[in-house]
Amino acid sequence: MIAGTVTGRSDARQITLFDSVGFAIEDFSALRYVHSRLRGTGLFQNLDMIADPDDPRDLFGMILRAQAEMAA
Repeated sequence: MIAGTVTGRSDARQITLFDSVGFAIEDFSALRYVHSRLRGTGLFQNLDMIADPDDPRDLFGMILRAQAEMAA
């Protein structure tokens, strides 16, 4: 997708969640690149990701639970 050889999201209901377990400098570099490419496009949503999850390996589940709480 980054290279432009495949299509990214095709629907507003689709989300991209970056959950890396690599080296911090690699994670930071990847996020800076993606942020720079999306800046000004309106194709992203800022999320408050400062969290204290019960299970740090289930970040996607944490987001789903937060969405359910916001909808209630």
